[in-house]
Amino acid sequence: MTTTVYARVESPLGELLLVGEVVADGPDAAGAAGVRLRSLSMPGQKGGAVVQDGWRHAPEVFAEVARQLEAYFAGRSTRFDVPLAEGAGTEFQRRVWASLESVPYGSTVSYGEIAARVGASGAGVRAVGTAIGRNPLLVVRPCHRVIGADGALRGYAGGLERKKLLLGIEGGAG
Repeated sequence: MTTTVYARVESPLGELLLVGEVVADGPDAAGAAGVRLRSLSMPGQKGGAVVQDGWRHAPEVFAEVARQLEAYFAGRSTRFDVPLAEGAGTEFQRRVWASLESVPYGSTVSYGEIAARVGASGAGVRAVGTAIGRNPLLVVRPCHRVIGADGALRGYAGGLERKKLLLGIEGGAG
């Protein structure tokens, strides 16, 4: 049985909504806190999570995620090491999201580069952009590191000002 839990944490981007899954049976592959992060979204985010009836408010299970976010925003950490929920998205979206996870801290890549990495060049760039826009794990899965081929900031579900802020934290383009 899976229980959906959530918490809200403050950040330079505004209040973040963390949503996770706690698996009540079987081995605890979710780590010490027992939670797998399913979503990290922010106020006004296009397609962001909204708390549903039946979800349990459980900030204590997100303590490690909150600690890692705080370290990231303070410039003391360059990566996240949190268990992620599986099964979200289509097979194509998961390939795109996996490619995002390989973009190093402080670096940027173009949508076309991501498309080439997942074998979707040419007209596939638009599909890649759509998949990136549906990333449910903003900040943790670094879709903010993807920019236009001309170096311009393009689309970010949390808004371009937040994308600029994240790239600024990382010392990247912005």
